[in-house]
Amino acid sequence: MSTTLGTTMDAQRSTLGKPVPPFTAHAISVSLPTWDDNVGYEEGAKRVVDTMVIGYPRFFIHLSIQKLATICEQKFGTHGERCLLCPTRKVAEACRAFMVDRSSSTGSAVPVRLVQFLICPEDDVETLSQCIELHIALFPGDAFPLAKQFWQHTGSCVSSRRAERCLAMLGESPGVDGAGIPSLAVSRPPTRVPNKHYSKKSFGKSPPRSPSSSHFRNGPFRSPEEVLKADEMLSADQSTYLEERYGRNLPLESAAACKRALRRRIAGVLVRDTPDDWSNAGGNKAEIGPSTRGVDDVTEDDVFLFPTGMSAIWHAHQLALAARPAAKSVCFGFPYTDTLKILEKWGPGCWFLGNGLDQDIDELEAILEKEAAADQSSPPALALFTEFPSNPLLRCADLPRLRALADKYDFLIVVDETIGNFVNVEVLPYADIVVSSLSKIFSGDANVMGGSLALNPRGRHYASLRAKITDVYEDVYFDEDAVYMERNSRDFRQRIHTIDDNALAVCSFLHSRSLATSPPPARAVVKRVYYPKYETPQHYERCRVPGGGYGGLFSVTFTSAAASRAFYDTLGCHKGPSLGTNFTLASPYVILAHYAELDWAAQFGVEQGLVRVSVGLEDREALLKDFGRALLAAEAALDSADA
Repeated sequence: MSTTLGTTMDAQRSTLGKPVPPFTAHAISVSLPTWDDNVGYEEGAKRVVDTMVIGYPRFFIHLSIQKLATICEQKFGTHGERCLLCPTRKVAEACRAFMVDRSSSTGSAVPVRLVQFLICPEDDVETLSQCIELHIALFPGDAFPLAKQFWQHTGSCVSSRRAERCLAMLGESPGVDGAGIPSLAVSRPPTRVPNKHYSKKSFGKSPPRSPSSSHFRNGPFRSPEEVLKADEMLSADQSTYLEERYGRNLPLESAAACKRALRRRIAGVLVRDTPDDWSNAGGNKAEIGPSTRGVDDVTEDDVFLFPTGMSAIWHAHQLALAARPAAKSVCFGFPYTDTLKILEKWGPGCWFLGNGLDQDIDELEAILEKEAAADQSSPPALALFTEFPSNPLLRCADLPRLRALADKYDFLIVVDETIGNFVNVEVLPYADIVVSSLSKIFSGDANVMGGSLALNPRGRHYASLRAKITDVYEDVYFDEDAVYMERNSRDFRQRIHTIDDNALAVCSFLHSRSLATSPPPARAVVKRVYYPKYETPQHYERCRVPGGGYGGLFSVTFTSAAASRAFYDTLGCHKGPSLGTNFTLASPYVILAHYAELDWAAQFGVEQGLVRVSVGLEDREALLKDFGRALLAAEAALDSADA
């Protein structure tokens, strides 16, 4: 890159708390450019928290949602009540049940009351066709942390686009404008949007595309400050006009077709999914064939959409509880944090086998045998949840062996394929349920959330799962989010192959400079590169499809804390939570996900100094130069510590 190290780092520091991607009102990541920024975020440091205008949606409630919640609290709340906004009554009732159950276990039950709020444009009150229904859970203000747990773990609450639409119909400005700036901070007073602007005719317009997405698709490697300078050349009005005029979104009245296209794409049944076919992917003209997911008879009717990936996981567990006899679940391997919380906080609990290695299967088999002997009237386990590969250690379980145990002891297998993705790996034949976060590589643009759940029609419990899913599932995926997700996902297969190749190049470079190389370099500061090619490769290869890669995610550990910090701080890519973005994104993952339980995470080999990297579409040589520069900084930090 043309900028010097000092200039680049100074410019990165100026992005603290701003959206990633830049100038994106519905970005799903936030810039935390230095190691100390991440620690400050976890500790609630004022210098960090006060700058944040956005964050990962399940952890940081979007400012538009906060603004709408404040309006609802003022309208319906009493005596300092706060609220959580839910899209349906079923979600609100689940929120109330969770809060009552968790509070009762430690004291008196929290009182939670539910209110329905129907918001309509002024010119649509009679037909109700464009009205939005909110279900509001109201509770004492000091119980908000408990409500936030439900929000975080289930991922089933309202999206920022839904909140923005509600605000507009109420004549309010959004909480964050198109440049990713809080609306209250805009120099001119916000314009009240008359309800008539949200008429049926206006809804048919294509929503603007996130202007930042084009900066990272097959273009040169661009630092955050270069992107900021480029975007500043367009005013917000000009950018919006260009995106509306030349965007590729289908109109909002096509949301149902967008959802069908998504389900078909995930089911792997679209015979052709090219630019010439995208407008028909959700319609009657689309050519449908046997699934490419490893189970021929999967159809779009076996795929269900959710507002987030975590919502898909939560619903998979709820479905298992509804369809099977009550029993503990199994969490196999070190998972993304909320998966374990779901299994612990709903239902009978779980066994946690956090290393996810072959010896853990031996331990699991012993547990199952003991439980089966103690009670022969029901299966010893409800379901086993595992990631393929896992986050952040990129390990893969022996799925054929786990499948054999599931068949022997009659429990379900739920596989989260988010990191591997079905272009690279074929896991459905071993699973009863496959879940995925569509917010990641399937979308890539990091401007919309989504999740999916797919049932295996050849699974032994398929009939009972299908019979019960109507009791558990409801389509709460907001139409506008579905439109964005459909647009973003059209080229995901092509993007994945480029990202696979980029990640392989970066990991090969770092691995060659690590202690794992024989003989290791004299000044090696890289301790280990966690990547499916190096971690449990025999299990990954068994499921890798012909031509599939190893995915875009890896983690790296260092020989000292100083080297970890220097490496992270020096990287010129974007830095923040999330993964699977079209641009390279780094994070000190353990600091962000497990800051309050660092010693616990370390038991399973998840080190405090681990840096997780999601590789993007940038120019490969530029990527390698940037990682080489960061590695030199890590080596210099080690030299300074030794001096």
